[in-house]
Amino acid sequence: MARQGVRSGQDCAKVMLLLLASTLAQHGASGQQVKVEPEVLSYPGQTVNLRCAFADTTGIQLTMVTWSYEDKEGERMNIAVLHPSHGPNYPDSPLKGRVHFTQSPPTMASPSIQIDDVYMTDEGKYICDFASYPGGSKQGTTQLIMLSKPQNSATTITVDAATKSMVVARCESLNGRPEAQIRWVSTANGNATTTSKLGTDNTVSITSEYRMVPTPEDNGKDISCVVSHRTQATPESFQMKLKVQFAPQVTIVGYDNNWYVGRTNVLLTCQATGNPVPTTVQWKAMTGEMPETVQIKDNQLKVLKVDESINTTFVCEVKNRIGVGRHQITALVREPSENPSNVGVVAGAVIGSLLALLLVAALVAVLVTRSRRQQQGYRTNDLKTRIFGGGKKASKNGTSGGGVGGGVGNNNGPIYVYNDGSSHQGLGEKNNHGPLGVGGRPEGLSSAPTAQDILLSSELDDAERRKFDELEEEERYDHFAGGAPILQLRPPNDQDDMIGDYLDDDMESQRDGSVISRTAVYV
Repeated sequence: MARQGVRSGQDCAKVMLLLLASTLAQHGASGQQVKVEPEVLSYPGQTVNLRCAFADTTGIQLTMVTWSYEDKEGERMNIAVLHPSHGPNYPDSPLKGRVHFTQSPPTMASPSIQIDDVYMTDEGKYICDFASYPGGSKQGTTQLIMLSKPQNSATTITVDAATKSMVVARCESLNGRPEAQIRWVSTANGNATTTSKLGTDNTVSITSEYRMVPTPEDNGKDISCVVSHRTQATPESFQMKLKVQFAPQVTIVGYDNNWYVGRTNVLLTCQATGNPVPTTVQWKAMTGEMPETVQIKDNQLKVLKVDESINTTFVCEVKNRIGVGRHQITALVREPSENPSNVGVVAGAVIGSLLALLLVAALVAVLVTRSRRQQQGYRTNDLKTRIFGGGKKASKNGTSGGGVGGGVGNNNGPIYVYNDGSSHQGLGEKNNHGPLGVGGRPEGLSSAPTAQDILLSSELDDAERRKFDELEEEERYDHFAGGAPILQLRPPNDQDDMIGDYLDDDMESQRDGSVISRTAVYV
């Protein structure tokens, strides 16, 4: 009994393997013998041809062809039947009246069908099944895909600036088949939520919403909705800008913190942004009344002249439908000041001018000093010549050029000598213009004048007297070490060498080229 059970189980397994192999062989043969299109696309309202053909009927007898429809839930129904003897037949189905064989009369080897005015609900699997002898059933399946180009649209939603998330843009793809794909592209910080809805005619509608927390800064930012669908050659893009409403944001510009007393025509401008566009602009002063030197025109405040009354706070208020925005500036009036850049330029110009003047003054001083020194030398020689005499030495006989009894040559000026025998011990004057006695001596001598008399002489002008004083003081201090006046006298034993009361070696050469008498008095 046990052995018989084992054998019975083995026989059943062999039978199952044979049945499975037979089924696979039939499907393989069917796949090769029944020729159909794996997929057919169509739009609603069009006519669809579903082709089917038996590749090789050699040795096979086709007894019947059946077309059946299988929806997405897997339910199957016959829509067309072809019998060699009874001809075509169309059972009751949603396709009855719209489906028929393409050939008239149809043939068993090529039983293709045609569906007119297809609906979206006609989408599904269509099976062409051959009943044959002795091969049995052989079939092929075509997938009918209904396409519906969706109606795409996108729009932004106007919202007020807030602190919570809300929908700011919406994108829709309606009545499409198959389902469309939607994506968002934006610089705003948000996210999208997408929902789908199946229509009664087997279409799908997709709605995508972009959500974010709207701020004034988001107003006007770019946002795009991109819809991709099988019926479109390229994705369809909708480019938009976000619309966020907010109260005016106000800024006052133009104050440079350098309003000093006396400055003129300073300008403040009230700049405002808002959505919707601001409608009114109003200027106010915190101190109450607006200063008299202020002029207001639209969004500009102009101060004609800055004074102490401008030392206040100016407020600009801007309104729109959403609210009011304001900004204020406190003006600090300063003491008058120069522009630092101008001060530098002026200072540079003044310094440059001073340096130029100093250079010119130095040059003039050098030239004047040199000229004075030259004039001083010439005048010193002239003064010494006039006071002490100039020219050649007189001969012992009192002649010039060797003549006896002649006058003293070139000694035309007064000559002062020391009178040794005088009780005054002063200076005596020899008059060169008087008559000469024997040996060329003058007949008489006048009283000796003092140094003060000489300086006050009418023969010297004021300039000459000053030069003389300077010369006398310079010679006195350059050649002598003492602080008191020095009187140089000719010793009495040298009187024999005198010619015409004038010493032959009385004159002494100086460094400036002049000569002076050693018998002169230096005061």
